[in-house]
Amino acid sequence: MGCKDGAGFDLPITMAFQPIVNVSTQTVFAYEALVRGKDGAGAGQVLAQIADHNRYAFDQVCRTTAIELAAGLDMAATGANLSINFLPNAVYEPRACIRATLAAAMRTGFPVNKIIFEFTESEAMDADHILNILRSYRAMGFKTAIDDFGAGYAGLGLLTLFQPDIVKLDMALIRDIDTDPVKRTIVRNTLNMLRDLGVEPVCEGIETPAEQDVLRDLGVDLMQGYLLARPALEALGLVAWPRAASLARTA
Repeated sequence: MGCKDGAGFDLPITMAFQPIVNVSTQTVFAYEALVRGKDGAGAGQVLAQIADHNRYAFDQVCRTTAIELAAGLDMAATGANLSINFLPNAVYEPRACIRATLAAAMRTGFPVNKIIFEFTESEAMDADHILNILRSYRAMGFKTAIDDFGAGYAGLGLLTLFQPDIVKLDMALIRDIDTDPVKRTIVRNTLNMLRDLGVEPVCEGIETPAEQDVLRDLGVDLMQGYLLARPALEALGLVAWPRAASLARTA
């Protein structure tokens, strides 16, 4: 199988890192690794090159590239986690397909307990397969996250079977939340549910101070979006921390 060694994906790639920040403590909780082409290609162009014959290889080279770059940037020394997206359909057996990841972490000295594996339910897939992956990763010391919650296939059904460390609310729920009372109601109740389950919520796609203010009023600490920081190519980048007035409102 291709995922044993990560060979077979011909397009050279690199990573941009976008912070997930804790606005209460003004610290970076994690950096999400976002794939880019070495030739300047955006994520969409890179992802368009994925097919069944190279899916395993692409998934593996993304993991190892993210870890190697993060280690070179001394990410772990900042206290931040590294968040890596993975393709569930590229993992035929979790413990076999994790070998290259563990080797990269050992080779670079990047701590396994600082790695978050996040996935998006972008296509229908076998729930038992996903559960096997998530439970295996947790047993090996990795953190787990569901991305784009509210836009995927399983959603609440998956949460009844497995509670990940983190759930990232889809940006469609966040966009214009300051002017949309329906979205505020949905997000408020979703946040309460996640907290009751012991799951850390992250709100992503924040682009305006008004959206940020509403989320602060709802008690959200972990945020991600262009308002706070854009992805930085092969760098950790700078964070535009929230206004002091916003923080004081919920202190």
